[in-house]
Formats: sequence, structure tokens, C-alpha cells
Amino acid sequence: MDRGPVHETLDAFHAAAARADADALLARFATDGVFLGTDATERWDGAAFRAFVAGRFAGGVGWTLATTRRAVEGHGDVAWFDEDLVHARMGPLRGSGVLVRGTDGRWRIAQYNLAVTVPNARFEAVKAAIAAP
Repeated sequence: MDRGPVHETLDAFHAAAARADADALLARFATDGVFLGTDATERWDGAAFRAFVAGRFAGGVGWTLATTRRAVEGHGDVAWFDEDLVHARMGPLRGSGVLVRGTDGRWRIAQYNLAVTVPNARFEAVKAAIAAP
């Protein structure tokens, strides 16, 4: 499998988010894709994600995630990835997901899961903070 086009799709997705370019970002996202954000309530199907992006980017505000590492695997018209990211406010994050290659030959993100990474030694404190009223 040629991983280059998958890397290019993910890089273009992140670059479009940094520019608050909704058209370019959504061109890399499958119509029926799902985006899972860092908050437990953030599960956006394709239509909900498009609405979120339109609202967020309308004011010219996107988000910038710098990729520090990425692994891509795949078979046929399906690829999966995980990547380490850095965000100025949130710090280290991890993105993972699945891309599918359409009949037009283009890769699109079918699922993207953005997660906050927590060192195991600090998990009890995070768990307590989540449980607090």
C-alpha cells in the first residue's frame, strides 16, 4: 500500500483546520464520516461535524495541531492511522482513525478520534477531576 496519499490527506486536513478553510477540510472528510472530539459529548456524524466546522470557521478561527509522529497501515481501500499531535492550549494529543479510498481514488477520513493522552501515573488524579461535581 502506498501510504503517501494517506499522509497527504491527513496533512491537508490539519492544514485546512489551521487556516479555518472549511471547504478544504471537509473535502478530506467522508460524507458519512464521524469525528470524535476530546470531550465525551463530542461525537459528530458527518452532518453534525459539517455544521460544527461551518460555525467555528465562520469567524476565521480554526485550530492548529502539529503532528510529531504518525503511523499508517492499510489494506486495499481502507487505511488506519494513529498520530501524536501538539496543540498550544491542550498540549499533547493523539489522533487516530480510518480513511477510505473512494471510487474517484481520493482518500477521505471516515473516522477521526482526537484524544487527550494521560500518563498512567497521573490517571487517578484525572479520574478524580472528571468525577468531581
